[in-house]
Amino acid sequence: MSRKADREKFVELAEKRVSKTLKDIKLIGNLSNKSNYEYSEQDVKKIYSVLKKALEEMKARFDAKGSAEDEVFKL
Repeated sequence: MSRKADREKFVELAEKRVSKTLKDIKLIGNLSNKSNYEYSEQDVKKIYSVLKKALEEMKARFDAKGSAEDEVFKL
């Protein structure tokens, strides 16, 4: 693939993936509705912690140009 095609593919995938992720984060925020869901402060901290860690790992991959293992989230 040419450098231009590589860039175009990156932009295409980044826009799709970041948009999907932002939508999913908003949906996670919807879980804060206490009239529909029951959760503890510990649950909230765990969700926030795992999302923050994933964001930090993503940044580190861009900084280091490397890859990491996928993580499965469980409460």
